Amino acid sequence: MADKIVTHWQGGLTFESDNPSGKTVIMDTDIEGQNERYGLSPKAMMLASLAGCSALDVISILDKMNEDIDDFKIEVVGELTEEHPKYYHSVEVEYHFYGSDLNKKKCERAVTLSVEKYCGVMEMFRRFAEIKTEIVYHIGTKRDI
Repeated sequence: MADKIVTHWQGGLTFESDNPSGKTVIMDTDIEGQNERYGLSPKAMMLASLAGCSALDVISILDKMNEDIDDFKIEVVGELTEEHPKYYHSVEVEYHFYGSDLNKKKCERAVTLSVEKYCGVMEMFRRFAEIKTEIVYHIGTKRDI
């Protein structure tokens, strides 16, 4: 099955891409002398895609396990190569779970299944980057939104 997107120039260095779901996203980049940004850079979108893919897996798996959490977030940091074409050669993914009664075994299992089996974006990243993952538990707290 093939996915198709269309990316349309919006002027300057801003582009709008559609999605098979019909939603759109704005992309741009830092421009010297310009303070305003309208979207994410393409490379930042790659990190967001990695986090989104794995987050969807983790929450879906926890739901199937009947595991309740108060909140959840993923933080991703990517290190770019020095030379062009610059790409992420290493990526750190932190899974943050929040709750007063977290089942760490279930949370860890959900992350492991996402990382090792289900997240296709994670698998794509493995083709060009070293990936490190970490799980952080925040017991009895809800993250600041």
